[in-house]
Amino acid sequence: MATSNPAFSQSPAFQNQATLSPEKLQEMYESPSATSVETDRMTVEDTIRKTAVAFGVLLVGAVIGWLVPLLWIVGLVGGLVLAFVNIFHNRKKLPSAGLTLAYAGAEGLLVGGLSSMYESLFDGVVVQAVIGTIVVVGVTLALFASGKIRASAKATKVFFIAFAGYFLFSIINFVLMLTGTVSDPWGLRGSFHILGIPLGLVIGVLVVIMCAYALVLDFDAIQQGVKNRVPRAQGWAGAFGIMVTVVWLYLELLRMFAIARN
Repeated sequence: MATSNPAFSQSPAFQNQATLSPEKLQEMYESPSATSVETDRMTVEDTIRKTAVAFGVLLVGAVIGWLVPLLWIVGLVGGLVLAFVNIFHNRKKLPSAGLTLAYAGAEGLLVGGLSSMYESLFDGVVVQAVIGTIVVVGVTLALFASGKIRASAKATKVFFIAFAGYFLFSIINFVLMLTGTVSDPWGLRGSFHILGIPLGLVIGVLVVIMCAYALVLDFDAIQQGVKNRVPRAQGWAGAFGIMVTVVWLYLELLRMFAIARN
């Protein structure tokens, strides 16, 4: 026996729905969901667009740096300053599109200038580094999307310890090269060998693994941001994080292939 709910049938929502034509109901059903602009919430698609814009600016800067290699110094100093500015700004306020794109431009000058100089010494090394970067990023993204690799507290702790060690080594190596203590143009990376393999290649492999995990952390941060419905502007923080990691990966691969050629 059919039953009815008088209170529900007399509600405004029920009455409004009852007066809608079948065509109007079908139109509402087929209409697209609200966009990130309308909701002002972070989405994966919107973050991808922001990341693409940032890399577009980086590419323009790279072309300029390639044509005027000495601008890599400007890119290095500007990139370091803007990196810290972005980091501290993003902790206190919503990420800024202007600051993120300014960082992208500075990194472009650095990448373009260094790539031009490396290519003049080691023909074809830039293509190798670009292909290597695309492969590492693509494989990491595929593994993350399939759920086969995820960020964990233990792995993240190991990552930061390894990064601190790498950072300390880089400073020591730079000082040794600057003071002339090590005459090799690559410093300890080229003068010291492990089982006949240059230290720079051994460290390079470890750094590539670190960069891959850093990408996992970047992807995870974006995923968590979307899940927690954070403001749409946080997409620029996601773009900034990916750009930092990809540039680091590319420059390390560029140096690895150059050391192998040398």
